[in-house]
Amino acid sequence: MTDPNHPTEPVCGSITIARHGMPDADRTVKIDWEGYEHWWKGYDAAGLAPGQEPPDELVQAAAEARVVFASSLPRAIETARAAAPDRRLVIDPDFVEAPLPPPQMSGTLKPGTWGVYARIFWWLGFSRGLETRREAELRAERAADKLVIAAEEGNVVLCAHGWFNRMLRPALKRRGWRCVQDGGDTYWSNRRYEKIR
Repeated sequence: MTDPNHPTEPVCGSITIARHGMPDADRTVKIDWEGYEHWWKGYDAAGLAPGQEPPDELVQAAAEARVVFASSLPRAIETARAAAPDRRLVIDPDFVEAPLPPPQMSGTLKPGTWGVYARIFWWLGFSRGLETRREAELRAERAADKLVIAAEEGNVVLCAHGWFNRMLRPALKRRGWRCVQDGGDTYWSNRRYEKIR
């Protein structure tokens, strides 16, 4: 019997938010901060590395979805197309990754290390003329609204990016959605959210 004080029935469709697959980018190079800026532009232009297959659970979620969203970056679009090859995608730049402007430090580092420094500095307010943390947070609120509205009519899948997907979590929580399946943050991972009555 359902406890009326702690109901558990979802009131609309679910929202599944997936990270893209592995991009076709060399992460082994050592570069300076200017080199990282160039590398990141190439990363944003790159699609997925060849030979990958979407996980079955993402394919199933996409098959059951009324709407499949993707960010406007190639790696997200190719991820969505791999998971839902016969579906029309809703491609929306509101779901793109938050920027990663590197700090102007000396030395050469691998792209992954530059990414850590860039995210920390960006989080602390050093956006170097790109979208600020506050602007990205407002974008996450707007993006969450789009997902929630779409989920009123059925299940929704979004293929987007690691950090911005994390930024969607508190925005969805504020709207009464909770994570009911947490697949982590690796490539192709996904989390499913439901709104409970």
